[in-house]
Amino acid sequence: MGLEGKVAIVTGASRGIGLEIAKHLAQAGARVACIATTQLNADNAVTLIGNGLSQGFACDVSDWQAVEGVFDRISDELGAPSILINNAGIARDALLMRMKDDDWDRVIGVNLKGAYLCTKAVIRPMIKARYGRIVNMASIIGLSGAAGQANYAASKAGLLGLTKSTAKELGSRGITCNAVAPGFIETDMTEELPKEMKGMVAKNAPAGRLGTPADVAHVVLFLVSEAAGYMTGQTLVVDGGLSL
Repeated sequence: MGLEGKVAIVTGASRGIGLEIAKHLAQAGARVACIATTQLNADNAVTLIGNGLSQGFACDVSDWQAVEGVFDRISDELGAPSILINNAGIARDALLMRMKDDDWDRVIGVNLKGAYLCTKAVIRPMIKARYGRIVNMASIIGLSGAAGQANYAASKAGLLGLTKSTAKELGSRGITCNAVAPGFIETDMTEELPKEMKGMVAKNAPAGRLGTPADVAHVVLFLVSEAAGYMTGQTLVVDGGLSL
């Protein structure tokens, strides 16, 4: 699964799953563009990766002008991207009747519109190269829904439709697009959950534990490799069997 000579873009690369994915791509030889909301966080991710081939970029992925400008810089400084991981995501939970319109708009803007804009920004160079790998980070919440997470669930479910449509549009050009739907993964977001809830998740999952960012990164690494060249439009669930 060597990725030497390839340029990979990872959004939301400063922590958790995104950082682990960036590390795995770098270890496989890719030049990784780590995108975060601030330059400080992006640079910290590059420091943690430590392969000397990566670079950090600050960008609000919900803003087209910001995305276009940063992706042009990435092409100029690292080379044309052949891998895109749409991982940037936020959560602003509330029951639907109490949800603020701004919280709905912001979650959809980052999680779903951000993936659309970043995908749009890499299409031309990927078509020109007749090669590309796009992975959208969805969630099992996008498959099952969750009380108090209507905005988050809608954004992640939307990614599944975006994945399938992108796969159909670009498959003949040598570009694949797949989604990964993690379950409960040990990250900063799940660290805030009550111990009782995490214990219940581990008990109900056939795997008997919560997942780790590395569990997800291994699947992403496969999807961007040559080994997955005939897979497109698919959603791989990484949840230890919790959704069975």
